Amino acid sequence: MLLVLIVVGFLVQVFSLGYMKGDPGKARFFAGLSFFMFSMSGIILADNLVLLFIFWELVGFSSYMLINHYYDLPAAVSASKKAFVVNRIGDFGLLLGILFINGQFGTFDLVELEAKARARPELLSTTLGLLLFCGVLGKSAQMPLHVWLPDAMEGPTPISALINAARMVAAGIYVTGGDLFLMSRGALEVILWIGTITAAFAALVAFGQKDIKRILAFSTLSQLGYMVAALGLGGQDGSRGEGGQVVVSAGVAAAMFHLATHGFGKALLFLNAGSILHACAHERDIFRLGGLSGRMKLTFATFTLGLLAMGGFPFLSGFFSKDTILHLAQEKNLSVYFILLGTAALTGLYLGRLYVVTFFGKPRSHRAERAGESGLSMTIPLLVLGVLSAIGGYGWFFGDTFDGVISGLPSGGSSFETGMIVAGFLFSLGGVLIAWLVWNPKRRADALEAKLPGLFRALAARMYIDDAYDGYVKKVQDPFSQGLSFFLDRLLVHGLMVRGVAGMVGLLGILGRSLHLGSIHAYIYWFAAGMLLLGAIAFGIF
Repeated sequence: MLLVLIVVGFLVQVFSLGYMKGDPGKARFFAGLSFFMFSMSGIILADNLVLLFIFWELVGFSSYMLINHYYDLPAAVSASKKAFVVNRIGDFGLLLGILFINGQFGTFDLVELEAKARARPELLSTTLGLLLFCGVLGKSAQMPLHVWLPDAMEGPTPISALINAARMVAAGIYVTGGDLFLMSRGALEVILWIGTITAAFAALVAFGQKDIKRILAFSTLSQLGYMVAALGLGGQDGSRGEGGQVVVSAGVAAAMFHLATHGFGKALLFLNAGSILHACAHERDIFRLGGLSGRMKLTFATFTLGLLAMGGFPFLSGFFSKDTILHLAQEKNLSVYFILLGTAALTGLYLGRLYVVTFFGKPRSHRAERAGESGLSMTIPLLVLGVLSAIGGYGWFFGDTFDGVISGLPSGGSSFETGMIVAGFLFSLGGVLIAWLVWNPKRRADALEAKLPGLFRALAARMYIDDAYDGYVKKVQDPFSQGLSFFLDRLLVHGLMVRGVAGMVGLLGILGRSLHLGSIHAYIYWFAAGMLLLGAIAFGIF
């Protein structure tokens, strides 16, 4: 995890030197970027849940600050608030889970916690597992808390690369993978199906997007669903061997392997998108681009490599990690296997749509006509990430990290592996070919929008889930909060506390005035009564 974080983070920082050149908020951007790196490193290196949660929240703050970089744009402000609020929901569940753990096991230390959990498995409950998983729902943008990630693309593109590739969304997978021993079978079943549904949902919704960064964001959602499904499939078969050496479960190994290869490939695609936006005056609608293959040859070549890697082209990095998860699904749950296999096919198709429309045909706007290749500070990171996307799936690249951890992974000559090689060719190259036929680069409109406008509107609206949230906020939460505010402010604070205190002071004033009658006889009587009372107190009568 540190390797992926540091390599991708460094390359994004180099890329940002060119991308953010001339930006008036450049200093603020790089300060936030460094703080983001610090926060993610803290999550990885933390050895107890309290420290981990502190850095977890700092990552959320960093993302809020960086998504809101263009704070003069209402869309960026709204997106940053949305990311912050949605993550607070998930993080609240995670905090409850951490407190639950301390109540059950009496420790926050991760190594000590694992030993106690394996000694007392009866203490593991579905509630505990799902509370911990709430953090993943937020940070790793799983349904139904996935809504913040597409909107987070309003931030600068290098931040989009970090959030999607190796940083914020990866934190949830990393933490859940490390704490998988705390999950009950019931919790793992829920995790499995949430990941599977998220993977398929995001792959479908990507077809309704025209914004180049949002298409890649939904691709991230889909791949994160793959990783979460792998965690749910993997079970609790991990342990600690002699000397405390970690022996991870098949699910953790598959998820982390895909997280690493996806980090390289998705960072490459996002930085390519940044190179395109930088060259085309930040035009994000792919149907207003086109013809960039001849104008941005290096970006075109590296984007092609990233597309093939993410599409599962045989022997590139994404193929190996996707193959691992699919094999695990084939062994554990055939229903999940077929859904994930269909999702893999859709991945090649929607990325092919993005590829064909963006790079081929004639330019569809003046911005695309004036496009030219980016400078060295932006192209060198693309070349390095292109190499990593090609070789990142081979075992020797990570040393022996993933050797022997995927139990029963078929050899290269097995029928399953042969079938996946064929499928990899079909899903990647076939996706581009079908995209060429359906979304002909000569057209200026989306073929799906023209042929099936109702379906396209539903996909473009993200199946109306965001609308449902907005409707809930406007029709339920806002009236409730206004009523509660009226009660607390008008009745309790303004009425009871402010006016009540004023009324009490006025009443005391009336009582005080009633004692001042202007009669010396009355004053003598009160004076005598007071002396008797003081004497009774002094002699202990009262």
